[in-house]
Amino acid sequence: MGFLEVVILGIGLAMDAFAVSICKGLSMNKVKWKNVLIIALYFGAFQAFMPMLGYFLGTSFSSFVKAIDHWIAFCLLTIIGGNMIREWKDRDDDKKTDEVGFRTMLPLAVATSIDALAVGITLAFLGENVFWDGAIIGGVTFFISGMGVLLGKKFGDRFQNTAKLLGGIVLILIGVKILLEHLGIWK
Repeated sequence: MGFLEVVILGIGLAMDAFAVSICKGLSMNKVKWKNVLIIALYFGAFQAFMPMLGYFLGTSFSSFVKAIDHWIAFCLLTIIGGNMIREWKDRDDDKKTDEVGFRTMLPLAVATSIDALAVGITLAFLGENVFWDGAIIGGVTFFISGMGVLLGKKFGDRFQNTAKLLGGIVLILIGVKILLEHLGIWK
């Protein structure tokens, strides 16, 4: 694959991270560049690492990974989305979600990058340079995720209280979409 094809692949893989980044931006009190960078780094790093991991797992575990990846993503996104809806229901204004720590970001980064693991398995069959491809995919995701946080914050300021509800619903819908795609119900 050439550079342009890998960039396009990276854009496709980054869409889940973009949607989750928008949700993070929706629920923030104030955008701090440090937080934008942390979010973008988590998503970019995992999108870069997962194809490499998939590449090295190769065919020996591909059937196992493909059998459960959609369930892992669905469960993580549903739990996180449900928590956002619960927080919206509590309407506790003191309880904002500016948190970008390890416990918050790790499940989001894993859930949005599982499809990149499967791509890595495919890259192994194509004989691609997985380090170069992973770096490009990670860089594209880093940029798109950072823009997602900023876009989400812009809309979050306008929607205020409904931001958590909308963000939670979006995360759950992404999880449902991933599950339905892998079950062959949604194409």
